[in-house]
Amino acid sequence: MKTGKSMGRVIGGLFFAQFVCLMVGFILLMPAVGTDYLDVAAGMEGTVRTAVIFLLAAAAVTLGLAFAAFPVFREYSLRAALWMIAISAVWLVMQSVDNIHILSMLSLSKRYAENTALNPDVFTLLAASTRSTRLFAHYTELLMMDVWFLSLYGALFAFRLVPRGLAALALLGVMVHVIGLPLAMFVGYPIILNLAYGNLVGYVLIVGWLIAKGFPEQDQAFRGQSM
Repeated sequence: MKTGKSMGRVIGGLFFAQFVCLMVGFILLMPAVGTDYLDVAAGMEGTVRTAVIFLLAAAAVTLGLAFAAFPVFREYSLRAALWMIAISAVWLVMQSVDNIHILSMLSLSKRYAENTALNPDVFTLLAASTRSTRLFAHYTELLMMDVWFLSLYGALFAFRLVPRGLAALALLGVMVHVIGLPLAMFVGYPIILNLAYGNLVGYVLIVGWLIAKGFPEQDQAFRGQSM
């Protein structure tokens, strides 16, 4: 069985891979899902499909991370270990749903580009409806992602697998993200995009620590009772 240090570094590496896939996917996708996507997306088909693959890869890596962490978390709480796998699977499903809507937007944009002689007002109405549906699916996914981050950082905090100060700062960053994006969307307040950087706090702190230090050995960490 891997030592705590090497296992922690493996999980840190997977966490970093998740971050890279998410960032590449979001950056590639952003220009093709704006309010003007009807005119833009068709000309970016390859970019959109690449972005979808990266985002799906991030979700797959997330599930792999949960399985990799299972033997460690199980030593402290079986429920926590199983919960991480369950919420990771939800992330994968939600990303698949989001991808369906993204590709539907791409398909509509292609039809529009191929049939410019048709009534543009019809395409405009369809475009607004399709994008609105995708936004609600996307922000629901963002909420599930934040639940995943809160669960991971909460476990790291509770089990003392990283310094509690780092885990607490990471938890604060996620809560800022929740307030500024998904919750704002659902309650009807303007989205504060600058608060999206809250999740970067956790990535920098936790990934950096895990890759550098890994997990403490079990006799050095706080062992909670299995639940």
